[in-house]
Amino acid sequence: MTSPGHSHITADDIYLFNEGNHFRLYEKLGARPAEHKGIRGTYFAVWAPNARGVAVVGDFNGWNRQANPLTPAQSSGIWEGFIPGIGKGELYKYSIDGQQGIVDKTDPFAFYCEVPPKSASVVWDLAYQWQDEPWTQHRSAHSLKSPMAIYEVHVGSWKRGTSGSRWPNYRQLAHELAEHVKRLGFTHVELVPIMEHPFYGSWGYQILNYYAPTSRYGCPQDFMYFVDYMHQQGIGVFLDWVPSHFSRDAHGLYAFDGTHLYEHADPRQGYHPDWGSHIFNYGRHEVRSFLISNALYWFDKFHVDGLRVDAVASMLYLDYSRKEGEWIPNEQGGKENLPAIHFIKRLNEVVYQHYPDVHMIAEESTAWPAVSRPTFAGGLGFGMKWDMGWMHDTLVYFSKDPIHRKHHHNTITFRMLYAFNENFVLPLSHDEVVHGKCSLLSKMPGDDWQQFSNLRLLYSYMYSQPGKKLLFMGAELGQREEWHHESELRWELMQYPHHRGLSLVLSDLNKLYQQEKALHEFDFEPAGFEWIDGADTSQSVLSFLRKGSRTQEVILIVGNFTPVPRNNYRIGVPLAGKWKEIFNSDQTKYGGSGVENPWDIIAVDVPTHGRQHSIEITLPPLGCVFLKPI
Repeated sequence: MTSPGHSHITADDIYLFNEGNHFRLYEKLGARPAEHKGIRGTYFAVWAPNARGVAVVGDFNGWNRQANPLTPAQSSGIWEGFIPGIGKGELYKYSIDGQQGIVDKTDPFAFYCEVPPKSASVVWDLAYQWQDEPWTQHRSAHSLKSPMAIYEVHVGSWKRGTSGSRWPNYRQLAHELAEHVKRLGFTHVELVPIMEHPFYGSWGYQILNYYAPTSRYGCPQDFMYFVDYMHQQGIGVFLDWVPSHFSRDAHGLYAFDGTHLYEHADPRQGYHPDWGSHIFNYGRHEVRSFLISNALYWFDKFHVDGLRVDAVASMLYLDYSRKEGEWIPNEQGGKENLPAIHFIKRLNEVVYQHYPDVHMIAEESTAWPAVSRPTFAGGLGFGMKWDMGWMHDTLVYFSKDPIHRKHHHNTITFRMLYAFNENFVLPLSHDEVVHGKCSLLSKMPGDDWQQFSNLRLLYSYMYSQPGKKLLFMGAELGQREEWHHESELRWELMQYPHHRGLSLVLSDLNKLYQQEKALHEFDFEPAGFEWIDGADTSQSVLSFLRKGSRTQEVILIVGNFTPVPRNNYRIGVPLAGKWKEIFNSDQTKYGGSGVENPWDIIAVDVPTHGRQHSIEITLPPLGCVFLKPI
């Protein structure tokens, strides 16, 4: 039998949990090795308020649900008990007698699970000796005014494991990835969801166990080592997090106690038609406690530096991806999901209250106002938001044959009408290189030379724009094939000059972005950007300034979006004296044609573009140049 033992659940825990304000639930629920009356064992606790009975089953009792039943903790809906002799590494599930019969469920608070397709939870602890104090103590230095260049990674397909194994280990990955990221000059990595997910082809976006890093790549301590090592190498770690929907597998959260506990009962609210998954009931207090506790868990126990929250738009709108009659309006007759909005605001408030130096980033694809503004100012409370509009418009423009680009000039300039409405991250993410959308290189028009030139131009334009940067792994290689989660990146491409040139361009852009305050200090403020000429439609040329807080901190960026060099191109500049080209995407070392401005350029007293002084330069074909006063 299971001994009730000493209850870990207090009246205060129950009160906070039931009102949606318990934010460290993982310390109370789940399985934790413990000692009771001098006997070592494991304490179990699970929320299943509508169950008729709950038992722990596992190898230790022959999966016999009669052997170790749990008992109710007061009237909380929580079942608990202590099983002597059970320790770290034991497999278990909860056998729940619900309204639909008896089902075996994995633990919603399990720290570790079997490698899918196996589905048992594993008794585990979170003991680890962290070595990253120098990083965490100075994390506030990585503020919104700091350069942020994010390398997005799918752990299982960056590189395969050693000796031909299907997957790498978190520890092996840490060393190889840190070296690569440092060489390229990125400041952060962002991992597509590493929480345990049954279907590998979901890339982690259909989560089953929110508190368990996937065991495909190692145990929780292996993942802690990954974050720890990254921090020791000066690299921040963001996690992709999915509170918008969860996997429908029968051993997961769905119909957990025989009722719709975590999800809405009505499929018009609780089932996601696009993803075949279930939607959390944000109006249930205990569900909010579960999710906010989970967000804090990754900061508390894994020292991560931020969460990128997936599919926020699907949470905000009740009619998201639904036809008329397939959704239920809110109590005011509108389409806004009011409980979800409340949850999102509370989530961000709680995270920033406990960790003011981390980043909460929204993937939100609509024009919902003030996503990255504080809740006290009427916003949703995120720190940053992905600029999906920029991504879409930019890729549409770059896919056009340069001869037609003059007719689509406003596509590339439109962003500056809204660029400072939010704190934007510019993403070229995994979503843009799958499902028939082509790789970035294959999206580019023209012959081989033009495709590479266009891609170097795209990266240069991206790094010149206000906003933080995000690129999916492989952007530095120039693969022609789409990304596929079952194949590692095409590392062999690095032996070819044009592919090496892409890697070098990104490395140099990252270096410049971090060195020059003008390129990052005012990423989110109008003071950091000024047009020189955004209307040279006939030649498909853009020219603008990026500015820092001092007068001399200014970079002139000129992009030529056609394959025709422009000689003696005159541009108005804000300062007299000498100017110098500090970057040119057409340099031969990048695989370009070498149309450069290698000499000092003197600003002369010839008024142009409404400015007293101007310079004359040569614009490279399908190229971008950065110049600064010296």
